[in-house]
Amino acid sequence: MRTTIGYTVESIGYVVGAQGLVSFASQAFFGTEWGWMHKVVDLPSTAYLGIAAVGLALIVGGVKTRKTPQRQKAA
Repeated sequence: MRTTIGYTVESIGYVVGAQGLVSFASQAFFGTEWGWMHKVVDLPSTAYLGIAAVGLALIVGGVKTRKTPQRQKAA
């Protein structure tokens, strides 16, 4: 079960982090809107770096959840 949860959290982290980076880069360097984050929230470009950090935290949390050894139940 931990493995499934770890992969799920990690996958969500990749999507959120990528969208945060794409939204930041598009606003900061090109002055346009890329991705789908701008359709959900309207934030300044630096706030999208925070969203990318949340994505990174989800990735790290998912990997740690996936790699923790499971305790065996005593019979």
